[in-house]
Amino acid sequence: MKVITCPYCGKVAATLGIGRAATNIAVTDICDALRLCRSVPAVAEKLGCSRGLVYKVLRANGLTVQGVIKGLATKDTSLLHNGGLNYGR
Repeated sequence: MKVITCPYCGKVAATLGIGRAATNIAVTDICDALRLCRSVPAVAEKLGCSRGLVYKVLRANGLTVQGVIKGLATKDTSLLHNGGLNYGR
């Protein structure tokens, strides 16, 4: 519970929370679910989060929906053409 002061009338009021509760879903969980379900709405339902959160987590990690479904690790496709991250060996 959080106690705030109303900016309009100045009264003190108790709230149960402001906004959405933070959901910390790992990008690996989203990627695994996306490979299994193959659609963002199905992933959101499976993980109990919004579609927007799925897109947000993928974007923050430089991933795309189609890239994850196809098995690409990043947006940088040159990694695939050069044999992956360890192509220098």
